[in-house]
Formats: sequence, C-alpha cells, structure tokens
Amino acid sequence: MRILFLCTRHNGLSQRAQVELEELGHHLDIAEVSHGSQMEAAAQRFRPELIIAPMLKSAIPGSVWRKYTCLIVHPGIPGDRGPSALDWALLEGEPSWGVTVLEAREEMDGGPIWAHQEFPLREASKSAIYRRETTDIAMRAIHEALERFQAEHRPPFGAYIPAASGRERPPCRQADRQIDWDASVERVLRHIRSADSAPGLQATLAGIKVRLYGAHPEGRLRGKPGELLAKRDDAVCVACGDGALWISHLRRRQGLRPDDPRYDIKLPATQVLADRLGDVPKRTLAPHARPSVPTWQPIRYREQGHNGYLSFDLMNGAMSTVVLERMLAAYRHARARPTRTLVLCGGEDFWSNGIDLNAIEAAADPAQESWNNILAMNALVREIVLTDDKRTVSLMRGNAGAGGVILALAADRVYAREGIVLNPHYKGMGGLYGSEYWTYLLPKRVGDTAARLLTESLQPLGTARAQRIGLLDGVVSGEGVFEALDAELAPGNEVRLWRKTLSDKAEHRRDDEQSKPLARYAEEELAEMQRNFFGPDPAYHLARRAFVRKQEVAVDGMAAERA
Repeated sequence: MRILFLCTRHNGLSQRAQVELEELGHHLDIAEVSHGSQMEAAAQRFRPELIIAPMLKSAIPGSVWRKYTCLIVHPGIPGDRGPSALDWALLEGEPSWGVTVLEAREEMDGGPIWAHQEFPLREASKSAIYRRETTDIAMRAIHEALERFQAEHRPPFGAYIPAASGRERPPCRQADRQIDWDASVERVLRHIRSADSAPGLQATLAGIKVRLYGAHPEGRLRGKPGELLAKRDDAVCVACGDGALWISHLRRRQGLRPDDPRYDIKLPATQVLADRLGDVPKRTLAPHARPSVPTWQPIRYREQGHNGYLSFDLMNGAMSTVVLERMLAAYRHARARPTRTLVLCGGEDFWSNGIDLNAIEAAADPAQESWNNILAMNALVREIVLTDDKRTVSLMRGNAGAGGVILALAADRVYAREGIVLNPHYKGMGGLYGSEYWTYLLPKRVGDTAARLLTESLQPLGTARAQRIGLLDGVVSGEGVFEALDAELAPGNEVRLWRKTLSDKAEHRRDDEQSKPLARYAEEELAEMQRNFFGPDPAYHLARRAFVRKQEVAVDGMAAERA
C-alpha cells in the first residue's frame, strides 16, 4: 500500500514506523512539512492510499483530509486534546498514559478514533518516555489502525470514548511549570522531567536564568534550597527543600554575549556555569564504585558471575572528547578485571550517537575540537577491537546513529533491544565522511555492497533487517533484556568454549592485520575527516551549526534523533 508520512520532523517514532511498515511491504514516502501547502504538494506528488502523521505539529488542511484518510498519532489517551499531552501527564502525575490514532478533522485531535493503547507512566523524563513507551505503544496502535483500514472497517469510536478521562488542554508554558528550589525533590524533579528534552525548565541557578535538563536524585547531600552543593562529571548538585538533585545539562543566555560559543546551547552544567563554580567542591565517583544511595554516576561498571557490564548513560547519546576519555579509562579498568565477557550496555535511552556536536559547536575552535573528538572516539573503538583476553559484547538498548553504530560493531558480538532504530551513516551532516574504523568494521559485518548502501542511502535501519544482513547477532525483546542476554552468553562462560572463542578471535585478528593493518583504515578515514574539518568546503561546519542552533536546514535521520 502507498502510505505518505507527514512529519514536522522525521524523529525516532516516525523512523520506527517507517522501518516497521516497510518490513510489511508497504511503499512509503516521508515528507517533512511545516504548513498546509507543503502537505497538499506532498499528497499531490505521491498520491497515497493512506496518510499517517506520526509526529506533526501543524494541522492537516481540509483540502487534504477530505480527499485522503489521514491518521494522526497523538501521544495522549482518548479525549485528550492539545499540543502538550505528555507534558501535562507528567506534570500532573498521571499513573498511566497512552497513544491514540485518530482521523484528521477540522477540530484538532477531535476526529474519529481508529485505535488507542495505554501504558503505566514510569518516573522518567518526557523524552525518555516518548522514545520508549510512547513509541512502542504507538506502533501497536498504528498496526491496529492499519489493519482496520486495510479490512475496510470504519473506526470503532467517535471523537470521544465515554470511559476515557482525557480532556482538552492548552499548551504547557513555562508559567505552568514554574517552581522554586524550596519545593520537594519529587516536585522539582517532576517539573524538570515534564520539560526535558524540550523546551527545558526555566529556573534561576547561581544567580542567573537557565534551562534545566537531565535531573537525577541525590540521596545524601543537603543544603540551602538553590545552593550548588557539588560538581561531578560535568553535572552540578543543587539543594532542594528536602534533598538535592544532580543537573547534568543547562542552556544559558543571561550573562553571556551572543558571540560566546556557549550562548543558548544545551551543554554540560559545569561548562555553562564555569564562571560560577569556583567554590563548589568536586565529589568524584569512580565507575566501579557502588554508592548506597541514589546519585549521579553516568558511567557505571558492575559484575555478575563471569560477566562485566559497562553502562554509559549520556545525554542524547552524544560522546564528547572528555566523556570518551572517561569511557576509555573505565573500559581499561573493566578489561583488567578477572571476567570472561565484557558487555557494553550504553544507556536506556540511547546507545550512542557518536561525536558530540553541541560540545564541538561550543568550543573556541570547532574544527580542532572535531578532530580531538574523533581521535578520542577512535581510541576507544581501537581498544575494544584489540581486546584479546575477553569476549566483548555490545548490548544496544536504545537508538544509535553515525559513529555510535560503528562503536557497537567493535565488539565480538552485537545484540539490540527489539524496536530500536539505527542510522549507520554520516553524510547527512554536511558530507561528513566518518571514522571509528567503519571502513573495516562495517564491510566485515555486512559486506561491501550493503555497507555502501547503508552509508549512502541515509535511511533508518530496524532491528529485523539489521539482524538479517548480519549487522546484529541477535535481538532481545521485552523489558528483560539483561536476562535474555545472560541466557545467550551463559554457554560461552564454560572455560573450554571461552578459550576456544579467544583463540579463534586472535586468529581472525592476525589474518585481518596481514590483509590490511588496522592503523591504515584509520589513516585513510582521518585523511577524509581532516578535509571535512579543516578543508575549504564549510559544509560540515554549516550543517553542524544549523543542527545545534535549530536553524532551518535539511539534516539526516541521525541528526534529527539527537535534537
């Protein structure tokens, strides 16, 4: 069936819908649109049998929905109407929430309901819930609505379901979220999470107005509400009425000149407040430390049986030079431990999206910082590839893009949570060539032809196809990803099989090195990257700036996911 997607932005949800519907054999066209005339043009050009709007902020005009069936994916329960559905649900502490697929009509979110699904609302940020529960449930609702449409069944519900509790609500503004630091940790955390990752909660910190992102409870430190109590791994700890919170990222305008590279960019809190942290104590916490209370520990190492697990929960999956240096140190510590298998777990929301474009944009010399960042990324990938005393495993629990996908391929085995989306390409970022030894790792997994297609097509990749072509060794489903992985790894912990695995691994590495030294792959890739960063063509720098500064420019799926 010919299906047109109308999207304000081709984000993680719409990419997930694209790969799943294409798996079913549907022919899709993706149109990023911002107003009615663009929607009319897209429909006239493609002439679809059905239009789906997985993520659309503008109303579909009557000239389109009267001619075509248009299904809107609304991140709210039946009866809920308005542009801030999930914001209000989190702010008001709803115990559960849902997704409704409804037909476009003159009244926004007021058309016939084709499908709806609900889920328990966990304590997490809006963006985390959108990427995980909302996206998973939305796919169930989309499939249900699509089956009903193909069977030529009319929607079973009108604009409202009597048992539903949703209602029309206005946009959620900063005034609706406003809160003081003397409120409870629970309330402050709820308000921050309702605005994360956009637009961010506006608050006063260290005497200036900022927007807050990435809040995590602190179980021990206490102080005067609003006081900066500590700093650690780029985050700051702020006292609340009955406890404290770690804040990982901020955006700041006040007190900065517009020509300051940090101006109005989401950055690590210590970087944004660098001029205000002179007397704030630094409280370090090693990745292998086991704190007895909740606290901020973005890179964590744990052991269970013969397996070591290294997690790295990073804002938007972005890996700056500093973060990669910490990662490399943590990996080397984990490698030195007496385990047989080392599992790289990433974070719950993202695995990795490669180099940190925000950190690069905020650097005094973005070209040089781009270079430093890719060298740090390559150092970590090389360390994993050359690990000869353990089996290495990548467990991708969240979406990944660009060099983040290649990072996963550095391990011996690669698994992914069912339903995540991969974007293993770079070129949409101003023709960026990419490194991380991708010219070695990607063809080795999928072959030269598939590697060229994946990097040139700039299309998202689902887990089913990724496993089919050999990019993944397995897919784990449900919430018990660690249990499923442990069962998969258990046989390899038998000493004889483990030694055989390491022997085979060493033999393959020797053969590969004789065929073409690993260092040569990096040299060739970095020669291309040097032209991207320091050459006369500014395309990469312009694309990066447009992405970070939210300017109107076409970017690829990887960049859209990291916005």
